[in-house]
Amino acid sequence: MSASFESRIAHYVSRVENVLDEVLPAATVQPKRLHDAMRYAVFNGGKRVRPLLVYAAGECLGLREDALDAPAAAIELIHAFSLVHDDLPAMDDDDIRRGKPTVHRQFDEATAILAADALQPLAFSVLANVGDAPPGASARLVGIVADAAGSIGMTGGQSMDLAAEGKSLTVDEIEHMYALKTGALIHAAVMCAAALSENLPDDRASAIDAFGRTIGIAFQIKDDILDVEGDTEVIGKRSGADQRLGKATFPGLVGIDEARARCGSLLRSALEQLDDFGADADSLRWLARFVVERGN
Repeated sequence: MSASFESRIAHYVSRVENVLDEVLPAATVQPKRLHDAMRYAVFNGGKRVRPLLVYAAGECLGLREDALDAPAAAIELIHAFSLVHDDLPAMDDDDIRRGKPTVHRQFDEATAILAADALQPLAFSVLANVGDAPPGASARLVGIVADAAGSIGMTGGQSMDLAAEGKSLTVDEIEHMYALKTGALIHAAVMCAAALSENLPDDRASAIDAFGRTIGIAFQIKDDILDVEGDTEVIGKRSGADQRLGKATFPGLVGIDEARARCGSLLRSALEQLDDFGADADSLRWLARFVVERGN
């Protein structure tokens, strides 16, 4: 597509939010408080970067929009589930998310836990009902997202993050933690599109895979930088939280300047993976730059 991906963001966000609205139970359905909390967790703002990566990767691989709606929604449900748990007193103990009270503050801790617990299986229900997909695609999608969410992915990364509080990690250890904690779901977003692409050559599948892994680490390093330099009103959560919790972070280990340099290096590496796709990968290139240059 010749037009900038930025011009299609509102369209894609509308698509995924329509699917999310359809699959989430209405707040008027019993148990009302639980369903209200689930919808609050999903519809409390956010840039929808992960669903946008699904659509951008789909553009790169020539897939239809409607084929991408279910994995885009499922990825966002998993992301929302993770944020609710991350904010809990037993985890990061955050009061603000996206400029609003976190779910456990808006409702209560037990309701927040249950809401997150319900969002996760809902994501897999969405993936189990992907329509008009290549044979075996639904099972592949479930596997990709399950691995990204589990102990060898996002949940494992969060466990490592908690265990590292007050400790000093090496650069390699921090980047491995980031690859799981944040990178796994970002990687899964682009790999969902690859799973829906029939007869994708091995070299192109490997390139998409490497792009997703690389940009996922860059995303978390950028988050670290924003936690240090960002304003609470802009980034939508308390700035300086990492330092208060004694978290092991990239800027904390090597400094802000080196963290920025590493972000730039990862961006260049991610973009290089897309060289063979030509203009088809322009949307992924735009998103990659956005990840590193965003202000919140």
